[in-house]
Parts: sequence; C-alpha cells; structure tokens
Amino acid sequence: MGATVVDLFAGCGGLGLGLEQAGFETVFVNELHQDALATYLLNRVDSPVKERQNHSNDIREITQRTGELEALGDRLRRTYGDITLVAGGPPCQGFSGIGHRRTFALAKAQIPSNHLYREMATFVEAVRPKVFLFENVGGLLTSRWTPSGDNGEVWEDVQSAFSAIRVKLGRNEVGYRLGSMLLRAKDYGVPQNRPRVLLVGLRSDITPVHIEGSIASGLLPGPTASAPDPIDVLSDLVDPDWAPGGATVRYPGSPRTPFQRFMRTSERGELMPKGSPLSEHEYSRHSPRIVAKFQYMLDHDGDIPAVMRTRKFAQRVIPERWGPSGPHITAASLPDDYVHFCQPRVLTVREWARLQTFPDWYQFAGNRTTGGRRRAGDPSIGNWNRELPKYTQIGNAVPVGLGRAVGEHLLKLLGEA
Repeated sequence: MGATVVDLFAGCGGLGLGLEQAGFETVFVNELHQDALATYLLNRVDSPVKERQNHSNDIREITQRTGELEALGDRLRRTYGDITLVAGGPPCQGFSGIGHRRTFALAKAQIPSNHLYREMATFVEAVRPKVFLFENVGGLLTSRWTPSGDNGEVWEDVQSAFSAIRVKLGRNEVGYRLGSMLLRAKDYGVPQNRPRVLLVGLRSDITPVHIEGSIASGLLPGPTASAPDPIDVLSDLVDPDWAPGGATVRYPGSPRTPFQRFMRTSERGELMPKGSPLSEHEYSRHSPRIVAKFQYMLDHDGDIPAVMRTRKFAQRVIPERWGPSGPHITAASLPDDYVHFCQPRVLTVREWARLQTFPDWYQFAGNRTTGGRRRAGDPSIGNWNRELPKYTQIGNAVPVGLGRAVGEHLLKLLGEA
C-alpha cells in the first residue's frame, strides 16, 4: 500500500478528500457528528473506512479507554504498515469569531472541545506516524483561556502538547520536528480567503527532501496557485429559469473554465456535459421582499436599501471578479451572508461547496439548513449537542484544494511523491 492517512475530527471530509487527491489513502476516520460522518462515508465507496472497525465517533472513547488506543495503533500498523500521516482539526467553536459568540460568554477553558488537541497528541504518540498535521482557525494564534489570560497562551499550550510527544522505534525514542504557519486558502487556488493555522510534525528519525519555495522550516508548501474569480467558478451553474424554493437538477450550461471542468469531472474521470444530472442546486425560498432587496443590492453595487438594514451580519454581494487583492470573503457556516453575483438569491449548497473546492460529484448527508441555536447548542446550560446541516458541514471544512496542496507537499517531503 502507498501513503496512508488517519483522519481525525474529519468533518464532512474536505481535508481528507484533498489528501486523497494528493495520493493518500484514508485507512481510519474519526468524526463525532453523525451527519458529517455519514457524508464522509457516503463519498468513499471502496475505502477501508467503510468497514465499521475503521471509523469512530468520539475520539475519547479510544484515547481514554485502557488499551484501546494501543490496540488500534498495533492493528493499523499490522494491516497497513508504518502509517504515513495522522491529520486532524479538533473542533474550533471556541476559537473562531462566530463560534465563540455562540458559546454565550463562557471562558474558553470551560469548553470541553477546546481541549481535544490533547487527545490528538495522545493519538499521534500511539500510532507513531511519519508525519502529523494539525489544523485550526487563525483565531487560535491569539486566543486566551480566560479574559484575563495572555494573548496566544492557547496556541503555546497546543505547541507544547505536540512538542512533548515521544515514540519508541525499536530501541530508540524520538520526537517530532515542528513547523507552523497561518496560510490563506486563496494562495492555493481556492476561491475564498479562509485563513487556517497549520502545524506539521515530522518524525525526527526521517530525513526530509528539500523542496524549493517551502515555508515553516520546509514543512509546508508556499503559495501554489491564484484563486479563480467567482464568475469562473460558478457561471456554468447559472440557470436563467431559477425560482425561489425551486431546484435545478441538470447542468444548465457547459463548463467554461478549467476550474469548472475540474469540478464537473466525475470520480471515473468523465466530464459532465450540459444536461447531465446535477445535485444540491436547490434555491432558498426567498420571499418577494427579500428578492427585491437582493435585486436592489445587485443594481446598486451591493448597497442595502435603508429600510432593510440591520446590525446583524450585514450581507454582501459576491463580485464577478475579486480585484487585485484576490478573494475577500470566507465561506463559513453562514451562507445567508452572501448574495449571488448575478441573481437575487443566496448561494445553493452546490455553489457553497464549490467555494470550498468540493467537486460536484461529492454528496452531503443531513438537512440542507437549520436554525442558529440548533447549530450551536447552548453551552451555558451544558448542552454541547450541535446539528450539522449541509451548509454548516461545508463551511466548517478545510478547503479541498488547500488539503491537496499540503498533501502533495508532504509526499514530496517524505520522498514518496
């Protein structure tokens, strides 16, 4: 078997898919939320993760049960050999701007999910991969555990946890060489800004291959591609006959750009022509008043009518072209923040997925959308349950294109490309 990856806190599979596109095979996946895990498994028909023993929900059921993690590590090595990569993005609800607003003023130290990086470090120590990849939101770099704490203290604790890892290889005990950087997805061919902090650890017994243009002590790739403009990303999905509450079930146009052709290439390598089946292109049921508001915005350079302005999450029109500085939006879990560049509506699930560079064949399980409180739970009363509708799954994901760029770099670093 070639390069293998264990995908922790995997969400709906953005990072995992990017790594798979780079040449990795996923052999174990962990994801707490059933809808996100269902999405992950739905899109991996012949993968080892389809076997029940190769996917799990709560990582603490593995890391905190005596002998469970050691047994898993032994089984994975017996079956697949030396695991190449353990990758994971522990939940970031308490470190992102929107996510922290929804924790209802609790200190970050009181949010259980904010400590899951320790479980990942424990997992890495037991599985002993050649390299690990930790990713999270950019806000992690300046986060404090309490309002009176020091800026960056959370990030220092994260680095300390991974720096402390020691694994036994025969008679030797080795650690991991670390490198980290805040990357922006737009520098890797992704049509949005999307800052993510990445921390890579290379097992210290491995001599890396030097790669020109790399960053973070050679462990991460420098910028690889510029971001395509929205019109080059979405124009082939524009249906002139769209209607609020309706759906377009076949491609209304032919692919016009390299990006669109890549998105419309099936798992079997077939390019989907005009008239081929199209999924997840259902339109929100906007009222006539909202349609009129959006049309006004399209006609007036994004300006919102005075009578319809609110203080909450002001909406913006996605432009046809980004301009010299590139993408200035981040596709998070709030699709209603953005209006389509040429139609008076918000983006569909399929369009939202394209901003995260999910190909059109990728399917999503669960509800299309749901209410904000159900997405966030209510930590103030100890309710940590969160629904993950399709828009939220996509918004939470690592952009596939960023994952692919990192995966390709890691394989070159290891001499396995």
